[in-house]
Amino acid sequence: MKKILLFSLCIALGDTLSAQSTPTTLTDNIPASIEVRLGQITGPMKPVWAWFGYDEPNYTYMKDGKKLLSEIAALSPVPVYVRTHSLLVSGDGVAALKWGSTNVYTEDANGQPVYNWTIIDSIFDTYINRGMKPLAQIGFMPQALSTHPEPYRHYWKPGDPYTDIITGWAYPPKDYDKWRELAYQWAKHSVERYGQKEVESWYWEVWNEPNGHYWKGTREEFFKLYDYAADGIKKALSTARIGGINIAGTSSKTATEWTTQFIEHCISGTNYATGKTGAPLDALLFHAKGNPKLVNGIVRMNMSPQLRDIAAGFRIAASYPQTRNLPLIIGESDPEGCAACGMATNPENAYRNGTLYSSYTAASFARKYLLADQYAINFLGAVSWSFEFENQPWFYGFRDLATNGVDKPVLNVFRMFGMMRGDRVNVSSSRMYPLETVLDSSIRGQQTEIGALASKAAHTAAAMVWNYHDEDKKGPAELVNLTFKDVPAQKVIIKTYLIDSDHSNSYEVWKKMGSPQHPTKKQISTLEKAGKLQIVQTIQKASMNGEVQLPLRLQRQAVALVTLSW
Repeated sequence: MKKILLFSLCIALGDTLSAQSTPTTLTDNIPASIEVRLGQITGPMKPVWAWFGYDEPNYTYMKDGKKLLSEIAALSPVPVYVRTHSLLVSGDGVAALKWGSTNVYTEDANGQPVYNWTIIDSIFDTYINRGMKPLAQIGFMPQALSTHPEPYRHYWKPGDPYTDIITGWAYPPKDYDKWRELAYQWAKHSVERYGQKEVESWYWEVWNEPNGHYWKGTREEFFKLYDYAADGIKKALSTARIGGINIAGTSSKTATEWTTQFIEHCISGTNYATGKTGAPLDALLFHAKGNPKLVNGIVRMNMSPQLRDIAAGFRIAASYPQTRNLPLIIGESDPEGCAACGMATNPENAYRNGTLYSSYTAASFARKYLLADQYAINFLGAVSWSFEFENQPWFYGFRDLATNGVDKPVLNVFRMFGMMRGDRVNVSSSRMYPLETVLDSSIRGQQTEIGALASKAAHTAAAMVWNYHDEDKKGPAELVNLTFKDVPAQKVIIKTYLIDSDHSNSYEVWKKMGSPQHPTKKQISTLEKAGKLQIVQTIQKASMNGEVQLPLRLQRQAVALVTLSW
C-alpha cells in the first residue's frame, strides 16, 4: 500500500514539477535517493555566496544596476559584499564594457593632488543605502599618477583582443608617496562620510590579478604598491581590514609563487613604505575560474580548474600559521574568465542564459563548502563575478544575473541560498559524484549528478537538490526520492521551489515570445514575473518516527529547494 501511495504521489508531483515531455527511460525506473540527516551537523551554513562583483563600477548607480542591487540585498539574510574594478581610474564616469572611471584623482598645474569624491560616493552610497558592504578595491592607477599615462582610455568590445583593455591604468605610480596619500585620503573621507563603525566592517584590497594582464610592473613593485596603499589606509583607520592579492590561476606554478612570496613578504619582508618588518594582512584573496568549451556544437562545462584553484588557495593559506585562520575570500569564482564576452563572439558562453548556469552554480558551491571543511580554513566568501550590463542586447550571453532589468535563472539559485540558514547537515546521495572525481574530471560520466546541499536552523530545514551535467544536452526528467531524517516535529510544512525550463526561467519565456530585442511593456512585465523564483507546491505532512519523504522530478540542469518548517 505504501508503494502505491508513493507512486501516486510521484506521478502527481511529476505533473506539477515537470512539463518536459520525454519518453520513459531506465533511469525513470531507478529513482535517485537522497538522505538528509538533520541531526548530523557538518559545519556552519556560512553565507559564502553573498559576494558579487563586476568590472564596470558606473553601472552601480544606473537604473538596472540599482534595481539588481536592491534584489541582491533583499535575497540575503546578511549584508552582501560587492567588489568592483576601476574605482580610482580617471575619466568622465561614462560606463562602457570593461571600463569604468571616477576621476577621483587629478593634479593641478603645480602637480598638487586634487581629490573629487563625487562619483565614488555615488557608488558607495548605492551600496550602503541597501545595507551592502564594499570589498573596496584600491585600483587602478589614476592617469596623473601613472608612469605610462598614454594611451589611457580604451574602447574594447566583444571579439577584440583581451589585451586591448590594458592601458595607462595598469602601470605603477610615478610617486609612491602620492599613491599612499590617495589611499589615506580615500579611507579618511569614507570614515567622515559613513562613520568609523561602518568602514571597519568593510574589506579593502589592492589591485587585481597582478600576475596577469592587470599589472605592468614587477612582482617587487607590486609588493611596494601594496605596502604604500596599506600604510595609507591604516594611517586613516588603524582598524581597517586590508588584504590581497587576488591572484589569477591560483593553482598554477607561477600563481603559487606569487602568493607564497606575497604572504612571506607580509610576514617577514621589509616593508617598502615603513621600513619595518612585515605588512598588514587581514584577509587573503585569490581567484578561481572554470573552463567551458564548445565540443561538436555543444557547450561542455569544466568545473575542475575552478575547484583546483580553490583547493590551491585553501592549501596555501593552511600551510602558514599566520594565514591559517585569516578570512579567505575567493575574489572571483566563476565558470570562466570574461564576463563581457557574449555568446556571439564566444559560443562556449551560451550556458549563461539558461539553467546550465544555475545548476553549475549549485553544484560548484556545494564543493566549495566541502573544500573548506577539508582544509579547515576560515572561508569567508566567494565573489560571483556576475552583475548586469546596462543598455545591452537582451540575453546577449554576458555572464550576468539579469538582462535589461529581467532576472536570469542563475539569480534564483542565490535566492535559494538565501533561505538556507543555521548549520549544514549530512547529505548522502546515490548519484552525487565524489569531490575527488570532480576535482579531477568535473561531472562527465554517463549519468548526470543528482546532488544536494542541506541546512538546519531552529525551526526550519532546507535541501537544495540539482540534476547537473557538464554537457548542455536535453535529457529525461528523473525521479528523486528525498528523505529527511531526525525531523524534530510531528508535522511539517513543506515548500518546494523550482528552477527548470518551465519555472523561474525568463529566458525560455523570452524565446517563446520570438526573442524580441524590443519587447513591449506587457512583454517586459511577463518576463519580470517569469524571472522570479517560483514555488510549485506547499503541503503539510506528518513525520513518521522523525522521517519525512518527498518525491521530486527534476529535469536535466534543474535545481529545486525543499524547505521544512515546524
